[in-house]
Amino acid sequence: MAFDTRILIVDDDEGIRTLISEFLGKHGFMTAIAADPFEMRAILAQERIDLIVLDVMMPREDGLTALRSLGADAPPVIMLSAVGSDIDRIVGLELGADDYLAKPCNPRELLARIRTVLRRHDKADARAASAHANDDAPASAGPNSGDNLLFADWRMDLGLRLLFAPDGQVVTLSDGEFRLLRAFAEHPRRVLTRDQLLEWSRGEESEHYDRAIDVQLSRLRRKLAASGQAEDIIRTVRNEGYLFAPAVSRG
Repeated sequence: MAFDTRILIVDDDEGIRTLISEFLGKHGFMTAIAADPFEMRAILAQERIDLIVLDVMMPREDGLTALRSLGADAPPVIMLSAVGSDIDRIVGLELGADDYLAKPCNPRELLARIRTVLRRHDKADARAASAHANDDAPASAGPNSGDNLLFADWRMDLGLRLLFAPDGQVVTLSDGEFRLLRAFAEHPRRVLTRDQLLEWSRGEESEHYDRAIDVQLSRLRRKLAASGQAEDIIRTVRNEGYLFAPAVSRG
């Protein structure tokens, strides 16, 4: 996996960039470096990147803001922060980071986290590729674990952890987005507060940073928008929370 895997290191500290880059290079990874999120976006526009190591504390634009700006098709992200507080960690994870590590960190621990995240994404890609093998089949075809939530012609396979659009195509979701959608689909047609969504989708990691749900929900809505009915599926109830509108059945 490592020899054709390219890691982008984003940190305003040149010494840290160099240290991580050289260490990962010794373990077979190709690396690119960026001093800030502006350089990060320029590199992402020009090169294939398989994973980003992103520092939180940077001048002009911090890592959390940069993470928020990444699109749904961005590579996995591991956040690094000298602060290391629980709130920062939770915010990073809720905004879509795949892992979070406090600085200073042992390079070997970072290496282990990188390998774990890459393995997890390789498995998710393999599941999606298997599902796409039946792209020309009708929507009812394709992989099926038998444990599904059905709503508005969508199928959410809980066993395979896959979401199928009305046309039968697989919609790739991060682990956090899948858990959030499941929380909605298992509590349909009732107003859910951010605290409830955090508890049901993140469990013990939920804490109290409720605004992060808005960001993750925005990403989920963009993916549901492929059907042209995202706003009808998840509705915002002003000053109260969100409502999952369709009826849900198991199949």
